[in-house]
Amino acid sequence: MNILCTFISWIFILIYLLLIVFVTIRILMQHRTINSILAWLLVICISPIIGVIIYLTLGELNLGKKRSKCTRNTWISIIKWLNELKESRYIFTNKHSNISKALFNLCRKRQSIRGVIGNKVQLITNTSDVMNAIIHDINFARKNIEMAFYIWQSSGLTDKVAESLIAASRRGVKCRLMLDSVGSIAFFNDPLVNIMRNAGIDIVEALQVSLLCIFLRRMDLRQHRKVILIDNKIAYTGSMNMVDPHFFKKDSGVGPWIDLVVRMEGPVSTIIGMVYACDWEIETGKRILPSPPNKKMISLKKENNYTIQVIPSGPGFSEDIIHQVLLTAVYSAHTQLIMTTPYFIPSDELLHAICTAAYRGVEVKIILPRYNDSVLVGWASRAFFTELLKAGVKIYQFEKGLLHTKSILVDKQLCLVGTVNLDMRSFWLNFELTLAIDDARFGSDLARIQDDYIASSYLLDDAIWIKRAWWQRIIEKLFHFLNPLL
Repeated sequence: MNILCTFISWIFILIYLLLIVFVTIRILMQHRTINSILAWLLVICISPIIGVIIYLTLGELNLGKKRSKCTRNTWISIIKWLNELKESRYIFTNKHSNISKALFNLCRKRQSIRGVIGNKVQLITNTSDVMNAIIHDINFARKNIEMAFYIWQSSGLTDKVAESLIAASRRGVKCRLMLDSVGSIAFFNDPLVNIMRNAGIDIVEALQVSLLCIFLRRMDLRQHRKVILIDNKIAYTGSMNMVDPHFFKKDSGVGPWIDLVVRMEGPVSTIIGMVYACDWEIETGKRILPSPPNKKMISLKKENNYTIQVIPSGPGFSEDIIHQVLLTAVYSAHTQLIMTTPYFIPSDELLHAICTAAYRGVEVKIILPRYNDSVLVGWASRAFFTELLKAGVKIYQFEKGLLHTKSILVDKQLCLVGTVNLDMRSFWLNFELTLAIDDARFGSDLARIQDDYIASSYLLDDAIWIKRAWWQRIIEKLFHFLNPLL
């Protein structure tokens, strides 16, 4: 009996050691930064069993077998669609400002598509104005409406949007709604979902979370895009989820969420439609690729002719594209660089680029919310402040709510707006969408908005910062160590 127990014990020990070796080899073989590799190895060494479980569930960018296969099949049709779209040469351009040229060339090489011209663009900062514009466009929709959001929460103006969608569906407009399973978990338990589905609206729970598939794909991989498409002519994107800030997270103690949304008309809608179609097919297996734009969609009037590059990122799209875009944008700055983000956990490369810009004389401003809804991210962000302040970067802490806007302005010419936070999850994990807009007029509009943010912010003082308590420094260093895992 003792021999049998000893034998079984050794079998378990052998399996345990093989599992540790297997996971260690997987960590070493993955394409990731040295810091990330070392952090994961340390987690495995400190707590092998828990570390292995965490790694197998959160450590690799795994869509799951079914979605991965669907992604490969989808891209076969996407490539064919892109080749056909390139025949519509009148929507593309090679003409860019000196500030934007490197970034647009990067996107052309990595994504096989150029920036598109002939677009009308409107920046909207007031939530009520955004909602009313969406409702107006839905009411005039004739063919199709597609939406994708990380969070949809019923209440206030959001319910008015739902009512407009229901009315549109009942009059024959094809309506599709794709919502993240985690971000919109409360909504999927709302009776309104059945009402909308009974009205004919297709509602898909993207990247559904369940215990059955926890080891089959990465559970914290999220659909983070915020997109609205109407009749393949009008498109919206930006930082705003489908929530009414008068009701959303009122008990979080951070104040109202402050967002920025871009409304567009023109051929850029077709490109965004392609991104949406790819996501929809991965989730449902159904193909809904948009038709190529016609010349009637294009406005060549100077006041409306904006050049836009659509940059989708996430599993299945160009690997590392958004990180490369951000680095290119920062290194393109000659005089001024302004960044706004709610969550600031830059990679070593991006942090180095930002500090280098400040050292070489660029006026660098970073605007962050003073109070964050994520305690962990709030502390992790502070770990970078000392190095940024030393380089001469001005850090502004917004005090009138949770500044949720994601924007970058380079020399008042190159603008990046969309759904991407300056953190690891947006760089290498989530499904995101960014617009690169090469236009001084748009840059001027964005600059005015950022100036308003700065006017409502507290400028962090270097002399006061270095006097912070010792225990704060310890917490910052602790979360700084965890940055590669966030």
